[in-house]
Amino acid sequence: MPLAAVNGVYYHVPERRYLQDVLTAVRHGCPVAELGAQRFANGERHLKSAAEMLALFAEAPDLIPRTLEIADRCTFSLDELKYDYPEELCPAGETLGSYLAKLTWAGAAGRYPQGIPDKVRSLLEHELRLIAELNYAAYFLTVWDLVRFARSRDILCQGRGSAANSAVCFCLGVTSVDPDRIDLLFERFVSKERDEAPDIDIDFEHERREEVLQYIYEKYGRERAGMTAEVITYRPRSAVRDVGKALGLSLDRVDTLAKSVDHVDSSEQLAARFRETGFDPTSRIGRQLIHLVREILGFPRHLSQHVGGMVLTQRPLCELVPIENASMPGRTVLQWDKDDLDDLGILKVDCLALGMLTAIRRALDLIHQQTGDRHSLATIPAEDPAVYAMIQQADTIGVFQIESRGQMSMLPRLKPKEFYDLVIEVAIVRPGPIQGDMVHPYLRRRNGDEQVVYPSDAVRDVLKKTLGVPLFQEQAMKLAVVAAGFTPGEADQLRRAMGAWRKTGVIEKFHQQLIAGMRANGYTDEFAERLYNQIRGFGEYGFPESHAASFALLVYASAWIKRYHPAVFLTALLNSQPMGFYAPAQLVADARKHGVEVRPVDIQRSEWDYTLEHSDNGSAAVRLGFRQLSGVGHDVASRIVAAREAGPFCSLLDVMQRTGLRAGTLSRLARADVCQS
Repeated sequence: MPLAAVNGVYYHVPERRYLQDVLTAVRHGCPVAELGAQRFANGERHLKSAAEMLALFAEAPDLIPRTLEIADRCTFSLDELKYDYPEELCPAGETLGSYLAKLTWAGAAGRYPQGIPDKVRSLLEHELRLIAELNYAAYFLTVWDLVRFARSRDILCQGRGSAANSAVCFCLGVTSVDPDRIDLLFERFVSKERDEAPDIDIDFEHERREEVLQYIYEKYGRERAGMTAEVITYRPRSAVRDVGKALGLSLDRVDTLAKSVDHVDSSEQLAARFRETGFDPTSRIGRQLIHLVREILGFPRHLSQHVGGMVLTQRPLCELVPIENASMPGRTVLQWDKDDLDDLGILKVDCLALGMLTAIRRALDLIHQQTGDRHSLATIPAEDPAVYAMIQQADTIGVFQIESRGQMSMLPRLKPKEFYDLVIEVAIVRPGPIQGDMVHPYLRRRNGDEQVVYPSDAVRDVLKKTLGVPLFQEQAMKLAVVAAGFTPGEADQLRRAMGAWRKTGVIEKFHQQLIAGMRANGYTDEFAERLYNQIRGFGEYGFPESHAASFALLVYASAWIKRYHPAVFLTALLNSQPMGFYAPAQLVADARKHGVEVRPVDIQRSEWDYTLEHSDNGSAAVRLGFRQLSGVGHDVASRIVAAREAGPFCSLLDVMQRTGLRAGTLSRLARADVCQS
């Protein structure tokens, strides 16, 4: 192998040497002054020009052309990476597209036993054509398989987000939003112009999501299945902490400075905040700290694990992406985040955990045990006036999504009386609609205090359900299409640009295109600017209508359970903790207001979980479980319940002898007053 001349480059310009020293100190967990041999002896580890390299190697000039020759032969491009989705789900004699179509039409027949509506049939035909054209059939089949597995194990799950814009996903059972009840925009999910992989979010019961992940690893193996990474970057606080320690500041000084710099990034802001803490920003170390913090902001700090993003491949992952071992044995983490995967067209499925799904599944099981009625999310009686009356009174403690103070204050004003009102309720109490000044105009128009005026029939068709106010991302996209002449793909790019307008500035290109397009179609500049400002107001804080509809289904289901089975509702919520806004004591107090009898923990009757018992008046009472007691673990409860099978306890001494519990545990039980019976 002939010799070649290169420089050991660690930074691109000499001025970055000090930042390199700081990063080295952070990596070794010591101040720069204590790095010793770990610190480079000089500042020559930067990129050098050809002239500088020739001067350095004047005695061996042949080495430089050889280096260039090697560089010219390094022609690898990320475009060469070819991603193949797993194909084993396709049975013999079928293509991926034909099998997906077969499952879709069979699912549609099951969803619509009275006949597939023309609107839905048209949507399915359009989506299946686009899926085939973009070669995404394997992706949809893989997601269908995960949902099929979960349902086979009685794990409650539901797809949400932009995937709920897909009629195919609805017919496959992945999502629960009926395309015949709500307007869908498939290009919000999959778009030929956008040239990005689709992204399906599936919520599973938070206590049983692990079963789904285990199924994925068992089916595909860790060599073909891995978790997406999350790249954690430096923000002001973490930058001040790490740089301050590297510069040798005391820990208490670093802590004080770090706590003072939230939501700042300019040198002037940093200097002002430092001065407020008594630290001189004009001192030598103060100037160094400010300069280096500004330099390091946005740098990758460490690699974390995405909450649920799974990547599945046909070939081994190591041939496609850099990987590392996860902290949990037998698992793999990709060293790229979701944005990297999107850029390369690598598809992922988000397997997420949602506590309310656990609570609803537990509640439906308890209702079946109590009444014999078997319900599912799809068969809970719809549009019940008593449920909406309860919601209008803001009697929603514990109800999914509408239990916060902000939501509860909105409910009496919005007065939901049908399902789509819940869709709006979920979406309207968000930073985006509030910032875009959409909330009050909508309420005024809903209450008849303000007239709804549409500049054209096309705009009316898009905004009539929300009284002329764009509340959803799909509406923003449709308005760009019908009013400004955007293609669906351009409309989605507009939405993305609006979400990042502060960072990139690309919004101005779409701003001018939007105004020009609407002007060409006869709309006034005033209307165009108002619409633009409204859409920009919510940006990425605005909910997709499909996402809000998916959540609204859970809102109604949890409200129906609370209205008709309050004891079941309380039991299911308490057994699914931690979740929601309220502590167990608040949930218990609310249930008692609704006439639910709540009985204390009893060593003779309680289980680990909260349970239902029959009360004297024939209704159900809730017995608190041992999980309510601090310092009493599941193993203690199991020993008590097992010993109790031989007969009731007759004394605390009897409990000790039959369970073998230690004195400290018995003391905690006695202090909790569980031995009254």
